[in-house]
Amino acid sequence: MTKVLLVSTYDLGRRPSELAWASGALEHAGHEVRCLDVDVEGRNEARLEWPDVVAFYVPMHTATSLALELADAVKSAGHAKPAAAFGLYADAATRDGRVDAGFAGEYLESLVAWVGHPTRRDAAEVSLRSPAPAVPDHSHLPALTEYGRLRVGGEEKIVGSLSTTRGCPSRCLHCPVPVDVLVSDGAQHLTFSDADFLGAPKHSLRCAEAIHASHPDVTFDVTVRVDRILRHAGEWTRMARLGCLYVVSAFESTDSVVLDALDKGHTASDMHDAVVLLRSSGIEVRPTWLPFTPLTRREALVGILDFVEAHDLVENVDPVQYSVRLLVPPGSLVLSSPAFRPSIGEYDVTSLSWTWKSPDPELDRLQAELAAIAEDALDRSVAHGETFEAVRNAVHASTGLARKRVEIVSAGPASRPRPSEAWFCCAEPTAAQRTESGCAADERAQASDQCAESP
Repeated sequence: MTKVLLVSTYDLGRRPSELAWASGALEHAGHEVRCLDVDVEGRNEARLEWPDVVAFYVPMHTATSLALELADAVKSAGHAKPAAAFGLYADAATRDGRVDAGFAGEYLESLVAWVGHPTRRDAAEVSLRSPAPAVPDHSHLPALTEYGRLRVGGEEKIVGSLSTTRGCPSRCLHCPVPVDVLVSDGAQHLTFSDADFLGAPKHSLRCAEAIHASHPDVTFDVTVRVDRILRHAGEWTRMARLGCLYVVSAFESTDSVVLDALDKGHTASDMHDAVVLLRSSGIEVRPTWLPFTPLTRREALVGILDFVEAHDLVENVDPVQYSVRLLVPPGSLVLSSPAFRPSIGEYDVTSLSWTWKSPDPELDRLQAELAAIAEDALDRSVAHGETFEAVRNAVHASTGLARKRVEIVSAGPASRPRPSEAWFCCAEPTAAQRTESGCAADERAQASDQCAESP
């Protein structure tokens, strides 16, 4: 029997369900397991001293950066022991040898096998004849009440997360169901963490129907690509009936040059249609944006702000979205893109990504300014509307483009469902976020949505 510590550093404010699955599988194989969610519990020295091996969950760029910082801190504190990384960014985590092994893809069996042979480095070297994964075990994780809530209609709901599928059939260039347990733990709202809820629509909709039949008062949100929102136009009234409150969707840009280069499969007109379609069913959209890429032009930034204002989405967009900068992690399809490749510089081990600069230096300066505006707004709890105006003023002052009157083409309801905490995408760590966590050196960063976590 091996003593295993499973560590999550950041999972977009959700309770990390993959740690529960890994716990169940490892306990089923006869190992003793404890979990540490650094985002909620801080760095627990006693727990870090306890295990024989440590496995870090790395589902995204931010989590990986924080996991590697913590791994270094643990070693420097004299707690060195075999360490692995599992999740989407496992290959990036093992790139410079700071952890001993990495398991991506369907990693559970490989992780269980490695725990039994921790001197081996990868799945190819370990036996995959481990016991089949058991049911997830949440008992080692903090209660759902320790995580972010959903604010809707003047109340806050406890949120649980789950997924109906693994992976995503789409290949956007920048994108690298234990319900009863969640409800019994207090969940009143569910976040489906599927990369795209309608990637396997029949299966996912059957899951939603089954959940609603058992728990009719539980609401939920999903992540869906723009083109699939429109392709399944006839399903949204049904989704609203089942309890869907909002849809997260990667709009990215209103510039066709950027959208085509990213192979998003939608246009700005499609984005308009998606907002109108969802609202006609009583569902709001929370779009994510990718304003800064090597192809970004000044007028494209204004186009994003015009779209947000015209579609009454100011309250639906966390201000940090206006400063999001493209991340290019190892293995990114961006590296093979003729549109982006000429702008890519050297690989930066610290940021776990390939560097790039805009052909327009003013845009790089503006990106940093907008990130500072978003951070200041978060620190002072400034209303979205006020922050949007600050972003507007900065963009127009920087680009020299005049601000024009924007006509509202789609109005949303007075009250919008939104998370109680702003969970971020695609930017460098901010000082405020580093202060929030209990990690070594107060590590906390923003989630790199556009590298791998975005729909």
